[in-house]
Amino acid sequence: MSETTGTGLPGSPTTLFDHALRLHRPAPGEPLRRDGEPYPDDGLHRHRKGPPIPEDRHSVGKDAALILDAHFARASALPGELADAFHDVHIPIHPNEHIAAAAERADGDRVRRTGRWLVRHGTDRCSVTVGLALLAAVGTADDIPLIRTIGLLSNRFGPLAAHAFERQPAGVEALLWLAERVTGWGRVYVVEALCRLDDPTARPWLLRRACDGDVLNGYFAGTVATVARLHEALADLDTDSEMVDHVGRLLHLMSDCGGMGLTLAHYPHAGAVLEAHARRAGSLSPTVERYFTIAMLAQHLTTESSEAAGCTVAQQQALREAYLEVLDREEWIRTARAGLAADDSGMRWLADHRAPRLRLRAFPDG
Repeated sequence: MSETTGTGLPGSPTTLFDHALRLHRPAPGEPLRRDGEPYPDDGLHRHRKGPPIPEDRHSVGKDAALILDAHFARASALPGELADAFHDVHIPIHPNEHIAAAAERADGDRVRRTGRWLVRHGTDRCSVTVGLALLAAVGTADDIPLIRTIGLLSNRFGPLAAHAFERQPAGVEALLWLAERVTGWGRVYVVEALCRLDDPTARPWLLRRACDGDVLNGYFAGTVATVARLHEALADLDTDSEMVDHVGRLLHLMSDCGGMGLTLAHYPHAGAVLEAHARRAGSLSPTVERYFTIAMLAQHLTTESSEAAGCTVAQQQALREAYLEVLDREEWIRTARAGLAADDSGMRWLADHRAPRLRLRAFPDG
């Protein structure tokens, strides 16, 4: 199915699919600005409380499933009749057993046609979500281009897009395509799906690009390190600067993601990975991001116990000294000060909140 099949009629409401496609075309390799928000139907939803979530979580999705059952029970019913059918019921954005069951009870071809129409032509996020849920349940490889495009609006449609790809034979490739083009919660949904699949072909990407620096990466950073078998790939750090930077992000996230995901304290290879990163990071040229990452790791090693860093007391001291030695180099100090002068948020945070005992020369008192 072509991503460009069909267009809205002049004067008609913009479909969410066309909205995503229009925003995607100018920068096809990048996430949509602000995740594509506001959506074209924002006026209908911005000041609307919406239908309440059922108190019984097991009944979530039942209302939508009843509407689908009634629709599919009429052989003459057309997909367009569902365009506004879900606006007044609670529609879950995650995979839902009741909606999936309704999709499986009906004729598969008809369900797919209905799901495709709703995703491609829907102008209301509620009906588009249901259409995507139908494709997630019974869609085929032909639906991948359609799902990829609507999945770019990832805060709303990321969970179902990731679920749809997770059950497809070619799902890993589709997930990697989408992962490069989403951030925030959308990235969480897609990367977690990649980790669940645990496909060897995804490991190089997971080792180098899974974390984009967003705080929400903390939900999956430890899982990425585990599934991608980071501890078995440490030799690659000697020749792969992209991987060094990404491992630094992973370690920084795992140092401060308690309550979100796996922390350094519970990652069995923390000491070995920290040592490999400290050994290699100092041999790279300084950048603002590298300075920030190393400073944050040095702070963690200064203010927290060795157990919190997943290493021995001796390792903790050696790692702290190794990181501080890099931060004390003149070229790294100049880079940090240039970043602060340019109002970089990370350098600004370090200047205001660095650990008292770090004594970073790049940010003298006052």
